[in-house]
Amino acid sequence: MGLYAQLNSMWRERPQELVNSLRERRIRWRREPAVVRVDKPLRLDRARSIGYKDKQGVVVLRVRVRRGGFARPRPNSGRRPKAIGAVLHKVNVEMREEALNRARRRYPNLHPLGAYELFSDSMYKWFEVIMIDPYHPSIVSDREVELPGPLRRRVTKRMGDG
Repeated sequence: MGLYAQLNSMWRERPQELVNSLRERRIRWRREPAVVRVDKPLRLDRARSIGYKDKQGVVVLRVRVRRGGFARPRPNSGRRPKAIGAVLHKVNVEMREEALNRARRRYPNLHPLGAYELFSDSMYKWFEVIMIDPYHPSIVSDREVELPGPLRRRVTKRMGDG
């Protein structure tokens, strides 16, 4: 069994050391902002399957999404809109997609490759989002990085190849 298969089985089985480590990290993560840039992915096997490489132009973000359904009763008495709490999630949008959208909004110049769930507790779900800078020279020269068609044409046209 290879390294990534062992990492994958470890995340599926959740040994007690991993659970304790995630519990300690979760305490720190709650105090952080909702979108945080991290140096390395926590789940290297999932990040590599999405397309992560440890090189310039590749960014890893940890995104926190609040759990709960869409329907929230709107309070009767007056509140400022932020404190109403009625708009938590959009209808028919998965939490993973919501994490991708928050990452896109925070870093509009980056293109998301994908996301995966890290951990969840009673209030939040945390996702790691892998994003790339499509105009970075190391990404442009890498033939293994798959960009969507319109974005690839825009990048090559801007770089002077097309």
